[in-house]
Amino acid sequence: MTEDNTNNGRRSAAKRRLMRRRFRVIPRLRAYFFAGVLVTTPLAATFLVAWWFIGVVDDYIVPMIPDGWNPDHYLKETVGLEIGLPGLGLVVLLIVITLIGALTAGFLGRLVLTIGERILAQMPVIRSVYSAIKQVLETILKQQSKAFRQAVLIEYPRRGIWAVGFITGTTEGEVQNLTMQEVVNVFLPTTPNPTSGFLLFVPSKDVVLLSMSVEEAVKMVISGGIVTPPDRRTEEEKSKPVVSADTYESIDLMREKEGLKAPFTRSED
Repeated sequence: MTEDNTNNGRRSAAKRRLMRRRFRVIPRLRAYFFAGVLVTTPLAATFLVAWWFIGVVDDYIVPMIPDGWNPDHYLKETVGLEIGLPGLGLVVLLIVITLIGALTAGFLGRLVLTIGERILAQMPVIRSVYSAIKQVLETILKQQSKAFRQAVLIEYPRRGIWAVGFITGTTEGEVQNLTMQEVVNVFLPTTPNPTSGFLLFVPSKDVVLLSMSVEEAVKMVISGGIVTPPDRRTEEEKSKPVVSADTYESIDLMREKEGLKAPFTRSED
């Protein structure tokens, strides 16, 4: 009887150890699975987007290549294989763009470009689109220019709610002349597509400069705040808040209740 009890106890202990091992294995497998997802998902998404872009360019460019210059046609005629080289259209497009840039660098190329721009300037709708696109590209592609100069924090769309924006320059012209305070151009991107957004003219004193880089701020906007860059400020700077909307919020509420006007009004000449 004693031996049976001992054997039963050993079996029960063995079963418990086996169950514990199973319970330990499942969390490990789950952790390994999610680690694999984190590694493979960005790679797969990048590959699919690149493959899609190459396919779109090839569909437009490859049919324009003459048969004598098309490697696919040469392989088909000589070897009998029709491979369909991926990326051929993209390579041809890059070569053509480079050659156009080289031609416009010379006198004859600049002359042809000037004549073409004068012709476009006579077309009512096309001239506006062309000039706007050209100005934007020249601003972005200049080697010494920084389209996004600084990542900043601004109160938007109301006090107490903060948004990440990018300073694109100092406001000039009519907008600056109409305002009493010095304002800066701030581009406020949308999530997850930072190519769209709003252009805001914000007083420079209401703009909070961020220590994070522009690239880090863009990643934060695209990820919807999931990717948060580290705070590289000193411990002393971290312990001191820079801004607070509580005081201004109380003043705004008080003005609304009392029906007061803005703190300053422009005098008419």
